Amino acid sequence: MLTDSPALLVDGLRKRYGDRDVVSGLSLRAARGELTAVLGPNGAGKTTTIECCEGLRRPDGGRVEVLGLDRTRPENAAELRHRVGVMLQEGGLPMAPHAGAVLRHVASLHDRPEAAGPLLERLGLTTVARTRVRHLSGGQRQRLALACAIVGEPELVFLDEPTAGLDPQARLAVWDLVRELRAAGTSMVLTTHLMSEVEELADHVVVVDRGASVAAGRPAELRGAPHVRIAPPPGTSAATLAADLAAALAQHAGLDTCAEAGGVVVRGTRMDAAVLAVVARALADTGHGAAEVALTRPTLEDAFLSLTGRELRADAA
Repeated sequence: MLTDSPALLVDGLRKRYGDRDVVSGLSLRAARGELTAVLGPNGAGKTTTIECCEGLRRPDGGRVEVLGLDRTRPENAAELRHRVGVMLQEGGLPMAPHAGAVLRHVASLHDRPEAAGPLLERLGLTTVARTRVRHLSGGQRQRLALACAIVGEPELVFLDEPTAGLDPQARLAVWDLVRELRAAGTSMVLTTHLMSEVEELADHVVVVDRGASVAAGRPAELRGAPHVRIAPPPGTSAATLAADLAAALAQHAGLDTCAEAGGVVVRGTRMDAAVLAVVARALADTGHGAAEVALTRPTLEDAFLSLTGRELRADAA
């Protein structure tokens, strides 16, 4: 077992459906003991990528290594089944059995039958343990699917939209459990559309768009630094305001002023209330005191939209 290798390594992955490239040379890494979030708009290729990593689809090219093993080699499949947990968005659960029976069966496959009861209780499923899966609510099925994915104490878990359809209390319970798993050394790969979930849980983020990875890093790195954003007063162009403000701020080292997206942005190594006051004074001194000024702290959603665009695409579900 190659413990010095990443939990997941994807290098130059390619997958084609008919005449369309769904994944075209995508690469990503997920470190051991961390939670890596894979983000992308619908149709970006992230689901196909993860399915290749889970062994549900066979890539047309590139390399996929899971826990140091080549995912495409049939002789590795049995070992990876015991070392990897998979939670699918649709659950992949049998509908006829009782919820408790499903989890106990999965637990027995991993020689951990005693783990089913505590996990049902932890995820609030004890009262529906004797309810057939088809009669569970969507949120209950989500929690059962999560329980099935982690009951075998896998080294790596793939989580696909783990809190979709959950109420706030259930979502927080799942987040707490995910944090505990990570603290215990479990590696996780998360796909979700909830930016708040990524902000709360992710150590590392990979953004996928049009079949390739377009950015990767810690959440704070992708968010970017705070900046001052200024809306020009009526009758003043952003270019004029930027030029006047840049001249007024020239004596303040480390501040950069530029026109951007119809306004003016001031960036620097330190962005706080003191800098905001300096900018406000410079605006007043240059006759632009009516401009609207705000200290803006970018969010992960801002970074995501900047990287992938804001338009609704025809292939978006």
